[in-house]
Amino acid sequence: MLALAVLRLVLAGVIGYLAGSFPSGVIIGKLYGVDVLGQGSGHTGTTNVLRTAGSKAAAIVVILDIAKGALPVLLARYLIFPASSDAAIGPWAEPLAGLASILGHNFSLFLRFRGGRGVATGGGAVLAMNPLVVAIAFPIGALPVILTRYVSLGSITASITCPIAELILLLTGHDTIASHPNWAHFTFMLIGALIVIASHHDNIQRLLSGTERKLGQRAKPETPPIETGQR
Repeated sequence: MLALAVLRLVLAGVIGYLAGSFPSGVIIGKLYGVDVLGQGSGHTGTTNVLRTAGSKAAAIVVILDIAKGALPVLLARYLIFPASSDAAIGPWAEPLAGLASILGHNFSLFLRFRGGRGVATGGGAVLAMNPLVVAIAFPIGALPVILTRYVSLGSITASITCPIAELILLLTGHDTIASHPNWAHFTFMLIGALIVIASHHDNIQRLLSGTERKLGQRAKPETPPIETGQR
């Protein structure tokens, strides 16, 4: 039984990573005539798609990226480890699937381990685990964007808010139809937040130096490298 449970956990992780690896930003970018890997930040997430390919492309990408995080979690819950399965190991399938989807998005198997920053994909996983946490974190994360127009600051703020909100709901015993906090979900949100924050290391440096791009600023076209050497 233990071996079967471990295999199920592995399956949840593999599904999560493959789903996260789906290069939605690159595919949609190409449909709009843009190579998102070669422009702007070079990342495949919604923000870079918005700057390089426009709002319509970005809207499609954010929906797909959210689905990349939500679907593996739901599959882990209802198919891989249904309610009648192992009560001790089963709850950890969802966090594993969610973390794997973030890693797949950030280090895509199909993009030579390049990708995005995991915000929308991680948000999709949180949405599947506890919609109430998203309802709390989204407006809190949106506030810095509204006030400063720094999307990265809002993403970091929302990521930090998720584990805090889950912990508060867990400690206060807030268990409703829309919210079932547990330690497995809290663990995912804490580790996921750390991954998302780490993926924003360059943004954090630019925020500190005052050189971070604001929402609405278009990405500059990629400048070809200057050849050196004798002619």
